[in-house]
Amino acid sequence: MLLLLGFFAGPVLAQDAPSRSAPQSLNPDIALIADVAAAWFSSDEPLQTGGHDPTVTGFNLQQLELSAKSVVDPYFDFNANIVFSLYGVEVEEVYATTRALPARTQLRVGQFLTRFGRLNNSHPHGWDFVDQPFVLGRVLGGEGNRGLGVEGSVLLPVPWFTELVVSETMAGGEATARSFYGPQDLGVDRPWDLQTTVALKQFFPLSSDHSLFWGLSWAAGPNASGRDNRSELYATDLFYKYRPISRSSAAWLSLQGELIHRRRQVPDDVLADWNAYEQLTWRFSQRWALAARHELGTAARLLDGSLAEEADTLDPEWDATRQRVSLNTTFWPTEFSRLRLQGASDLVGWREQPDWSVFLAFEFAVGAHGAHAF
Repeated sequence: MLLLLGFFAGPVLAQDAPSRSAPQSLNPDIALIADVAAAWFSSDEPLQTGGHDPTVTGFNLQQLELSAKSVVDPYFDFNANIVFSLYGVEVEEVYATTRALPARTQLRVGQFLTRFGRLNNSHPHGWDFVDQPFVLGRVLGGEGNRGLGVEGSVLLPVPWFTELVVSETMAGGEATARSFYGPQDLGVDRPWDLQTTVALKQFFPLSSDHSLFWGLSWAAGPNASGRDNRSELYATDLFYKYRPISRSSAAWLSLQGELIHRRRQVPDDVLADWNAYEQLTWRFSQRWALAARHELGTAARLLDGSLAEEADTLDPEWDATRQRVSLNTTFWPTEFSRLRLQGASDLVGWREQPDWSVFLAFEFAVGAHGAHAF
């Protein structure tokens, strides 16, 4: 759908895909993006939940991403993201998107990251921090919530930008549908054995320098605790940005956060927990930025308010609240490379001492990569 690029939060690496009137290139736009990090952890068992997070003291290849994008014909665009690691190759996303449906609608089919919340459908090179918020790994999965399926979206006829997104995807995958079937995929016997995701995206241009993006999301699907047991996720996300385009300045300030309430049916009861993160990013010059992030995850509780204890087989160790605070400094030598220094204190309720971590991360991009959405 419509991309809001007026307040784009990072450097544009290349021009967008050809417009509808442009002739189709014989070759797709291809980019390679490498993320490598040196890491130190105070604990021998770091509690990183992201599939691309640094996980060991020493050097970590977070990922090498191959991104390909092209116009198929007057009716479809094609996107693919292939991720290479030291241990294998993964098809992260591959999908086709319609180009000319009537009534301001659009369809997407293939494997894709769902548009639940704000950060889920972004890739590591679009993050302000080296690692993924642990709340997203806990609720959605280390690789982000994604699956094979179909997605429809429509721009609603209201005075402000409002997009309604609905998708149906497979509900299995330990790292991609953790709160649903996860690794114990019970298969699809009925339509409600799929994951349904509904999201409402709203953009408000408060002024030429201030903008606000507010989203509401809901996802539901089966979980592995029983054939008829289900999980539901309720979320809201907010993104505010100040960028003084009315005067010449490279500086901008953004505030971003997500709140997720998760409810899971288990035999004879329901588990509920809360998960959230908020972060502040200040790019104070063309090449430098500072960022701070706070994360929170509560222990799952039963309907009577008691701790889940033996009932929570998904997160059995989560018998207390976990919080993490991270500080990050970013330096861009050019728009094709980025260096980040990040430190964090992880207050894990079921451990006696806080966990500490330090990352020095390097990112390099080559090739033609389109601009990111607002």
